[in-house]
Amino acid sequence: MTTITSTFDNSGRKDWRAAFSALRGLLSDANDTAQVFRIMRALNAGTAKAGYDKLLLTAKGGMIASRHVELADRLSDPAFIGQFSEGSLGAAYARFLAETGYSAQGLAAVSRTDDLSREVEHPYAWFARRTRDIHDIWHILTGYRSDDPLGEACLTAFSYAQTGGLGWAMIAVGGAVQAWRSPVGFGGVRAVWEGYRRGRRAAWLQGEDYEQLLAEPLVSVRERLNIPPPVAYDARLPRRGL
Repeated sequence: MTTITSTFDNSGRKDWRAAFSALRGLLSDANDTAQVFRIMRALNAGTAKAGYDKLLLTAKGGMIASRHVELADRLSDPAFIGQFSEGSLGAAYARFLAETGYSAQGLAAVSRTDDLSREVEHPYAWFARRTRDIHDIWHILTGYRSDDPLGEACLTAFSYAQTGGLGWAMIAVGGAVQAWRSPVGFGGVRAVWEGYRRGRRAAWLQGEDYEQLLAEPLVSVRERLNIPPPVAYDARLPRRGL
């Protein structure tokens, strides 16, 4: 489909100039989330196809793909989010939304700032939207806080290990350099590296059925998916909540 832009370009072409420009903007303003999506568009060509194809090879992948659930809509439904019992991943996600003021639809809106390629009716575009929409759930699963740059850098390193997208790697390296120059120092670099190693060791999270996953006890989910606590990150920044 000609309407799909470089985000779903299977040639693997990268736009390093655009990526570095966006990274400079992101490092100067950590809240400028639109720059994250510009980096993804510049460097993650082909990852949506690879992820979708891998999904179809998993036990539940065909079912998940055929249902084609739009998670931004589902995760923005108060009735859906409010149904989960205490101690579940869903309950932790509901608290996360209440405490941060974030929303799945808000993140989706930022991703559309200057790129509508994710919105087309195409399996790869759907998979890219799904990857976008589970980002905050990964914050909860990994224990990396969303309200500090080090937590985001650690999660991007984890995400690179999980997805293979060079955009995630660039942001993680930028965050590690920024941590090295800050009072956090080498401990921050160690935490980012640990994020990558945790992502390598964990189960493949993109293959999970998130509607079912949210109903499971958070402790059990972390154990089943092999996501132990982030030791190096916790040593640098005390955790708050789940």
